[in-house]
Amino acid sequence: MIKSMTAYANATITVEDLAVSTEIRSFNSRFLDISLHITRGYLALENKIKTLISDRIARGRVEINIQIKDESEEGYDYELNIPRAKAFYDSIIRLKEYLNIDTDIPFELLVNAEGIIKPVLIDKDMDVFWPTVQDCIVMAMDELIEMRKREGEFIAKDIELRLDWIEENVSRIENESEGILLYYQQRLKDRIEDLTRGVIEIDPLRIAQEAAFIADKSDISEEIIRTVSHIRQFRKILNAPEPAGRKLNFLLQELHRELNTIGSKTEKVDISHIAVGIKSEIEKIREQVQNIE
Repeated sequence: MIKSMTAYANATITVEDLAVSTEIRSFNSRFLDISLHITRGYLALENKIKTLISDRIARGRVEINIQIKDESEEGYDYELNIPRAKAFYDSIIRLKEYLNIDTDIPFELLVNAEGIIKPVLIDKDMDVFWPTVQDCIVMAMDELIEMRKREGEFIAKDIELRLDWIEENVSRIENESEGILLYYQQRLKDRIEDLTRGVIEIDPLRIAQEAAFIADKSDISEEIIRTVSHIRQFRKILNAPEPAGRKLNFLLQELHRELNTIGSKTEKVDISHIAVGIKSEIEKIREQVQNIE
């Protein structure tokens, strides 16, 4: 079953003092492209996270945003810059003396001064956090993949209807091409009569030979056989369990090539018109395939 590359999912897990939230968006892309944004201090989990995603998604741009909050006592630490605090305090004292101001120095003034108290990046044990982070990502991934499947079902139904229409019209081309020899014989005869205005007697055998030569050059039976084969293969891949986007896109190129050949070989207007209609439908399928994993 095919999957769409466009989807969105999120999940949140809280275990004791640890809270993890995951938001995932996926878009069209020729290859697998993972963009990770994670809370500062947890970048060491990047490889594990990307492996977790690549094991379940074959193609598309995946943007994943992970927020981790560790509210435990071990999750916080601060550094005091005593020399900076002392220098700042001494500067305020000197300023008071210079301006002859007799007021107390608020403690908040020292606390809020830049660089005196600042958080310290703690060396965290990633093995402790990974199980919760992993569970949260898996939960979001399950939702994302389910949405990709649902979108893929809609795409598959639309493509199936278009393939039905194409098959019907390929059959019309095949039926139209069955009497091609007689068609060219009559057309050649009419042309000669128009040019000679009936003055020159037409040799039926010669006309038959020329018409047979033109019909042979215009034979599209092989192209029709290959077109039918491509459509059957397309349906088979469409219903296969593995990712199909690249294979389907290749088959569409082959289908388009066969229809181009059919259109260029034949001189029958009806066949040309049908071929143009089929190519238009192939382009519509191509637009849908661009969103298939």
